[in-house]
Amino acid sequence: MGTNRPITVGRIDYANVWPIFHYAEQQLPEDRFRIEKRVPAALNRALRQGEIDITSMSSFAYAENADNYLVLPDLSVSAKGRVNSILLFMKKPLDQVLRGRIAMTTTSATSVNLLKILMKLYYQAEPSYVTMEPSLDDMLAEADAALLIGDTAIHASWANRHKGLAVIDLGELWRSWTGYGMTFALVAVRREVAERDPEAVSDVLHALTESKERSLRDLNPLIAKACAQLGGEPSYWHRYFHELHYNFGSDEQAGLSLYFDYAHQLGLLPHEVHMRFFEDHAALKVKNE
Repeated sequence: MGTNRPITVGRIDYANVWPIFHYAEQQLPEDRFRIEKRVPAALNRALRQGEIDITSMSSFAYAENADNYLVLPDLSVSAKGRVNSILLFMKKPLDQVLRGRIAMTTTSATSVNLLKILMKLYYQAEPSYVTMEPSLDDMLAEADAALLIGDTAIHASWANRHKGLAVIDLGELWRSWTGYGMTFALVAVRREVAERDPEAVSDVLHALTESKERSLRDLNPLIAKACAQLGGEPSYWHRYFHELHYNFGSDEQAGLSLYFDYAHQLGLLPHEVHMRFFEDHAALKVKNE
């Protein structure tokens, strides 16, 4: 990779990540940085393949290649309980779903594997799974329940007011079981990019952090954007953004470490995960291990 090309920053194009990115692009000049918006699975793959340098990414995808990445500190998409956009819709009673078939979204590994952890360790159940494109009606035509995430899950939850499906919020269930919140996404940088251009990585970190802080000081612009682009009432989006958390402190790290441990225990991750963080100073030189 040439040193003169722009640093490419990936952005999950879901409302739950808006606070981190809403104001960031204003601080990242186009001659040095390029923003790419994709669904989580596409960003995870692009970072792994070196097509992008820094990205918001699903926590599970980070774990799969953690030795190659550094976490940008104190940035995440987390929930202490209810997350409102990681939802299991059930057309049959829970006891039948636990013995039945669940359709899972193609768009994020974190939520899919959280569901598998909850099914196996909390419910002590082993339903069968099928992976499908995120369309609730199509998924429920093939399965007893359907897992949706992000904006698709939000729209499905609104439509469900008239369908009467039972719904489980996976963030809320995780909290009631473990006592921890759940971190669904992190921001990570490829280790060689942090080694080669730590100043650029620091610039991105500062832009994202300032965007997060400015957004959370006044959510009204994001609420208005959500109503205009995604629909819904301001009261819904006010609650939605307030129930999400965007820091990555000791509590969030502990909850995510437990998730990684369970995933390893079940063979969903082939190795243990030790999170390593980008150190925010321009002189950083990451030594290869």
